[in-house]
Parts: sequence; structure tokens; C-alpha cells
Amino acid sequence: MHGPASPGWLLVALCAATGAYCLLRMRSRVEEQRRTAGGEALMGFGMAAMALPAAALAPPRWAWVAYAAVFGAAALRALWAARSSAHHLHHLVGAFAMAYMAAVMASGAHAGVPALTGVLLAYFTAYVLWTGTRLMPVVVTGPEPGAWPGPGSGGGVRAAGWGDRLELARACRLSMGIGMLAMLLTL
Repeated sequence: MHGPASPGWLLVALCAATGAYCLLRMRSRVEEQRRTAGGEALMGFGMAAMALPAAALAPPRWAWVAYAAVFGAAALRALWAARSSAHHLHHLVGAFAMAYMAAVMASGAHAGVPALTGVLLAYFTAYVLWTGTRLMPVVVTGPEPGAWPGPGSGGGVRAAGWGDRLELARACRLSMGIGMLAMLLTL
């Protein structure tokens, strides 16, 4: 992608770390979480590869075509999966955005279609703000925190593993949304 090298390397690190955590989430016992985490790992590592600063590695045209094909296929898969869950619509938009950016880079153009880029920027801005608010702590009223059986209290509730931590999955999605915004801004 276009842009300065230093922020590009930070984006590569953020996206690669997010992709690595998504691989950990694939160890979940819940099949839908594993499937979702796999798609998100693909997005994280794909974003890391696409964000490599051009000064460090300028991929050949065929690499951008390959990225466009991979993310185009991911978009079709997300479209198919969206029949059963609306959550996959976000994956559809993300995969489409990645395919779009790769196609722009493959064409040799230094800018995409302004209206389409603007719509994607608006979508991901709204997504980042919405996801960020969902990470804010919520005040719970009711019994004192130690009053009911919970993880580690011997009440029979199993503590969540790293792959089942909802707040970490949301933070992962927030990171990818911020990364997508950064990539779209440089397009």
C-alpha cells in the first residue's frame, strides 16, 4: 500500500498479531467461533501482507492479482455464509474491501474509485466506533460479584480459554477495523 514506512510497519505488526490471536481462537470448542476465527485470521495476515511498506517490498503485479482473487473468493464465501448469520455480512464487506484494494494496486492506479472508497471509509469508521463502545465496561447491578458461582469459585462453571474470550475477540475485530481504515486512507 502507499504511505510512509514507519506507520506501515506498525500496521503490519498490528495485523500480524491480530491474525496470530485469531489462530489461537481457532482452538475454541464452539465450531462457529472456530470458523469465524479462521476467516478473521486470513484477514489479519492478508492485511499484514498488503500493508508491507513498498520501500521494503514492492510486490509484483501478479501478487496483487493473487490477493484480489483470494479475497474475492473469501467475499463469495462470506456471502454464502451470510444466509445463516448476519454477522457474516461484516466479513463480506471486509473481504470485498481487501479485494478492492488489491485490484486497485494490481491495476497500477494510485487511487481507487473515490465514491466507493468513501463508502468503505464510512462503513469502517462506524464499525470501529460501534465496536469500541462494545468494549467499554458495563455497570452491573444486582448481587455482589462473589455472591453467585462463577469461574474458579467451584460452582461448576468452566473458565473461558483464550479462544473463547469475547472481549479479546472484540478487541481483535476493533484492531482489524482500525487497520482497514488506515489502509483505505492510503488508497
